[in-house]
Amino acid sequence: MMQFLFPAFLIALASLAIPIIIHLFYFRRYKKVYFTNVRFLREVKEETSARSKLRNWLVLLMRCLAIAFLVFAFAQPFIPSGTDVSQGSKDVSIFIDNSFSMGALSQDVPLLEEGKRRARDIVEAYAVDDRFQILTNDLEGRHQRLVGKEEALAYIDEIALTPSVKPLNQILVRQEQALNQGTNDIHVAYWISDFQKNITRWEEPKDTALQLNLIPLQAVQERNISIDSVWMEAPVPMLNQPNNLIVKVKNWTDEEAENVRLTLKHEGQVMPVGTLTIPPQTAVLDTISMQLQHVGWHEAELQITDYPIQFDDLYHIALQVAEEVQVAIINEVVENTYLTSAFNSIPYFRAENLTSRSLDYSRLPGYQFIVLNELPELSSGLSFALKEYVENGGNLLVFPAALASLESYNSFLSAFPANVFTAFESRERVIGQVNVEEFIFRDVFENKSANLRLPTTQGNFAWARSGTAAEETLMSYRDGSSFLAKYQAGQGHLYVMAAPLSEAYNNMTRNAEIFIPMLYKMAISSGRGQKIAYTIGDDEVISADVPVLGSEIVYQLEGPGIQFIPSQRITGSRLVLTVSNEIPTAGIYKLERQQEGESLAEFAFNYNRKESNLAYFSIAELKELVGDRASIIEASARANFEVLIGERNQGVVLWRWCLFLVLIFLGIEQLLLRFWKV
Repeated sequence: MMQFLFPAFLIALASLAIPIIIHLFYFRRYKKVYFTNVRFLREVKEETSARSKLRNWLVLLMRCLAIAFLVFAFAQPFIPSGTDVSQGSKDVSIFIDNSFSMGALSQDVPLLEEGKRRARDIVEAYAVDDRFQILTNDLEGRHQRLVGKEEALAYIDEIALTPSVKPLNQILVRQEQALNQGTNDIHVAYWISDFQKNITRWEEPKDTALQLNLIPLQAVQERNISIDSVWMEAPVPMLNQPNNLIVKVKNWTDEEAENVRLTLKHEGQVMPVGTLTIPPQTAVLDTISMQLQHVGWHEAELQITDYPIQFDDLYHIALQVAEEVQVAIINEVVENTYLTSAFNSIPYFRAENLTSRSLDYSRLPGYQFIVLNELPELSSGLSFALKEYVENGGNLLVFPAALASLESYNSFLSAFPANVFTAFESRERVIGQVNVEEFIFRDVFENKSANLRLPTTQGNFAWARSGTAAEETLMSYRDGSSFLAKYQAGQGHLYVMAAPLSEAYNNMTRNAEIFIPMLYKMAISSGRGQKIAYTIGDDEVISADVPVLGSEIVYQLEGPGIQFIPSQRITGSRLVLTVSNEIPTAGIYKLERQQEGESLAEFAFNYNRKESNLAYFSIAELKELVGDRASIIEASARANFEVLIGERNQGVVLWRWCLFLVLIFLGIEQLLLRFWKV
């Protein structure tokens, strides 16, 4: 049975009196007709009067029908569908997924453009007095409120792809907040998305009256290869030395990817690295050697060839080559000449011997590597400072003294936690194995299977094993007990040797093929080494080793088309920055003092790779996921979406047909008046 959305407009049917009045007072007027011969006057008069009355009644009928259907059009008649139709003004929230995956192609346009078109159709399908929220992954402040129809359409036109990615359950919370602030009782929400599995987190709406509709969009081609991540094999870049970059490239499709070209851009030159063949749903690692020929900051880009998803094909990195690697050797009184000479033999290393009794703890964060050389006792203050140093990313190597205080050493070691010492054993022992798979000794020996001349000791501490200590053995005695152990603590590493370094107990200093590479790799393995890249959207804290001149100095970041002042604070001798969501574009951002323009540090930012995985929920999976709590609206790209939404909201909408009939009736009226002569 036909119903009207705005039945009050039917009062305007009273306007039907207008054509009736016109008919009575216009068509009843007598006209003078001049005849030269009045012989047939009676016959002509009767025939003309009948034809005139018929034409006039038809004209009156057409006019009345035109007015009636025009009134019906304003009243918006509809035939209700099988579901209940909510009558009255509505608050409507529309989420348009504008993440990078929506850049994939749907027929001949990107998914985002198709999504925007459907969002416009949804808005047009509603009445002029309905209110709308337009929401995207950016969660802009202006999108958190309800607006009119024209403003909503303007918001839709401005939507562009964004690096921001929000899970759909978080989007639903924002939609419910906006709808609950509206004045209308009927709440309707739409999700227009490709419904990637990694962002589609379903939670039932808290508003039980909310009408939630899901509009899935599907790409024609679901192919994507991405540079997943890049890192340095050694966290500390070295000047004029081979610096290996490890590149992880992933094939997200179910087909093998062949001839994927990988290139490196550095110092303004694009260097082909090679081509990769990547099995389906698999990541491969490739190693690239970089020669850094000057101190200071270096910018580089790694790129692969892929289409149509391209946001994850480029990876920016920024790294700094220091003039020197700062090393501190903390002694009780006497220096170990072999240890000092070993560091001095390594280019770009600067070793400084310090005395434990006059040590300035505030200087410790300035060193990349610290060596404790046979201290008989570790004070509580030194122990606390060293633990904090390691947890903040420093590297610490401990050579215990033969007559060391077990109480102070074990208190220090257990705080990490690390395995503690037991009694010192004065007996000769031979190192039996070197862990050549761990970074410290990896790639040190050309032939890993060759018989190495390994150190021997004349005395060492035994270990008391603890279940809480995650020890990694770098060198071990023939009986399997640890000679050199490594522990991860926070962002740094603790290295502990079971024997003193002095020649009376240990001949390692005369074993240069092991001793020198060991010190070198320990120093450059700093856990506090530079982070060569950051991810846009992650709440990461950025720290910079720049001269801190005072809390009143303001620092700014300048990048591709943007310059802003991040949140900043000074912690010790380091500047700590928080960028939150202020980075809009991938690229290199330079740290400067405001109004000075001198670059102090550089940071590389890349887009989040969450969108790289093009795994979508199918229609059937979505229906199973949401059950009967939400509706899935399926439509082809060429469907009239405005009509489809209108019919879902109001049933079969008839107001367009009413306007069409109005035009037909007016046209018939004109034809009658023009061609029916009386």
